[in-house]
Amino acid sequence: MYPFRRVVIAIFASSMAVGAPTPPTDSQLPVAGISNIYNSYRGIAPPYPGNETEPIFPKSNGTVDPDDLLYQNLLSAEWAIFSFYQQGVEMFNASSFTALGLPNTTYDRIMEIRDNEAGHLQIFQSQISDKSIKPGPCKYAFGITNAQSFVVTLTLLEIASMTFLTGLVQQANTLKTRGALTAIAATESRHNTWALMDIWDSNPFGGPADTSFPYANQILDTTNQFVIPGSCPQANPEYPYPNQHLPQFTYNPKTNSSLASNTEIEYIFTTPPTWENGKLYYAVFFHELLNISMPFDTKTNTTTIPNFELNKGLIVGVIADTPGAPTLNTVVAGPVLLVEQPTGAIKLA
Repeated sequence: MYPFRRVVIAIFASSMAVGAPTPPTDSQLPVAGISNIYNSYRGIAPPYPGNETEPIFPKSNGTVDPDDLLYQNLLSAEWAIFSFYQQGVEMFNASSFTALGLPNTTYDRIMEIRDNEAGHLQIFQSQISDKSIKPGPCKYAFGITNAQSFVVTLTLLEIASMTFLTGLVQQANTLKTRGALTAIAATESRHNTWALMDIWDSNPFGGPADTSFPYANQILDTTNQFVIPGSCPQANPEYPYPNQHLPQFTYNPKTNSSLASNTEIEYIFTTPPTWENGKLYYAVFFHELLNISMPFDTKTNTTTIPNFELNKGLIVGVIADTPGAPTLNTVVAGPVLLVEQPTGAIKLA
């Protein structure tokens, strides 16, 4: 009998003797940076911890760590992002994307990004102290009907990830967390670069800086649109916290706006704000490290995109009652993400 067969039989006999196998201990679970599962797993079933369905409860009492709340928010967002890729892995196969004329490696790259996002789940869980709850996943609906709508949403999610990470860096209380968020943002940037080059056949360079947006929780709140109501574990903390519950808006895709600089854009509100008579409101646009305010017409819900020369990267727009939206509470609606690169990608959604 071959040695490895003796080992297998011994393990099987042991499990039969004691009943169902015991769950793995923490030391036996995959760890990002050590386990290859977060890079090279190619199974359809979700990799750990993407196969978990419940939050992880605190194991001790005491003062929570300084950035527990930040990582709770980030973990909740990551559950949505991971679930998006996991749904894509389950819904499609390689031919789904080659039929669109995309490279034959597209499905494999999507699986690899799914693995990376599972690694992010593990990292964020590990950064929350045992004195705080670690949120579990909700159920999510992304409105994906075919492979084309999937790659459009993929691009938007990767760009949004980059933007809210720049805001979370500004929230972080420790240098360790700032370093970790920078490392995660670099990985998301690689994902986005791949999408721009392989999916959109586009120049991935977006200018000297990505867009920095200071109010990360406002972007995180927009991901709640993907959550199926009532599907989150009851023990999960509010997400994001704190949450301003601002009126949300998008832009009117039926207009002739190219979403390029110096063009008019019309906003469509899901819940219209209450405008104060006689008060001026501003459409504030964040692009790279710039912040430019334009007049906002509350009767027509229109404004003009500033003259950003490059027409590359991402613009984040909010409505504020103060030019520049200098503080969190000056923002009264938004945000909306206007994708400049690849040109027209958002209009395909």
